[in-house]
Amino acid sequence: MKAYITTLFCFLTLTLCAQTVRKYSNEFMNIGVDAAALGMSSAVTAHTNDVNSGYWNPAGLLNLEDNQLALMHSSYFANIANYDYAAFAMPIDNRSAVGISLIRFAVDDILNTTQLIDAQGNINYDRISLFSTADYGLTFSYARKLPVQGLNYGVNAKIIRRVIGDFAASWGFGFDVGIQFETKNNWKFGVMARDITTTFNAWAIDEDEFAKIQNAVAGQNQELPETTEITIPKLQIGVSKLVDFNVDYTLLTAVNLNVRFEENNDVISSSFASINPAIGFEFGYVDMVYLRAGVGNFQNEMQIDNTEQLSFQPSFGVGFKYNGVQIDYAFTDIGDQSVALYSNVFSLKLDLSIFR
Repeated sequence: MKAYITTLFCFLTLTLCAQTVRKYSNEFMNIGVDAAALGMSSAVTAHTNDVNSGYWNPAGLLNLEDNQLALMHSSYFANIANYDYAAFAMPIDNRSAVGISLIRFAVDDILNTTQLIDAQGNINYDRISLFSTADYGLTFSYARKLPVQGLNYGVNAKIIRRVIGDFAASWGFGFDVGIQFETKNNWKFGVMARDITTTFNAWAIDEDEFAKIQNAVAGQNQELPETTEITIPKLQIGVSKLVDFNVDYTLLTAVNLNVRFEENNDVISSSFASINPAIGFEFGYVDMVYLRAGVGNFQNEMQIDNTEQLSFQPSFGVGFKYNGVQIDYAFTDIGDQSVALYSNVFSLKLDLSIFR
């Protein structure tokens, strides 16, 4: 039974990952990075200002004062899938900055049972091998100040690599554009357009390996799936405000509107676009200790009795920063508030000036 389940998983993965004009491709690039941001339900488009800005809004890289390095790890689905992230960014001069980041989302050590039964019909466990299905996203970021005071822009160029063992692999390319504007009284505004040119993925499928899956799953005679998929553009609009209570205490409040140009179950939805709000808070003490909370991913879920129920995704987090080293933790639900699918996210950020 396990052999058939594993083989069926491989077959369905190939079939679902390579459909023509599939609008939900590269969803691993939408999970998010940095436990500090995830603790605020990703409502950081307006105020992101460090090495992680390469993901959230590349315009924020212009706030860097020195080179920075960031690392993050999280496990999903009871540690079956691992999500890892690394990034580096540096200022070029007082008007521009660059960054590079890499995301890997993978399920490793999957049993390949397509050769479990030999030509004589005997089960031979020595014929079982392991493979991984992994998604990689490599992003190059560039940011520059505009002549208008407080207005910055940034651009991302993304290379997507997706691999499903020896069965199939794809390459994809896309671009993001972001802007930020800061007023003199600590109001910040940001816009991030993801996959603005539409990100394309082209799949190459090994027909021989694919045939092994079809032969291993009884009754499956499907044709090879199409080999092109796209990722439609998305828009994120944010605003944030930092309030200083006194020398020691601060409160950062942020709101995001995440826009997809399609009709779905988002709390605000039409045939043209759907809008999903997110709200985040960060309470800081002496610029050293941070407590974070947020709520987002509001969905109108259809119930068994055909009524709709509003669901949402809560997030919590803490952070500690000292002498150029920042460690953050987020406790976030990848589904909604009623399903126990919480994940622990850890991230590290280093200001490389501490090594000088």
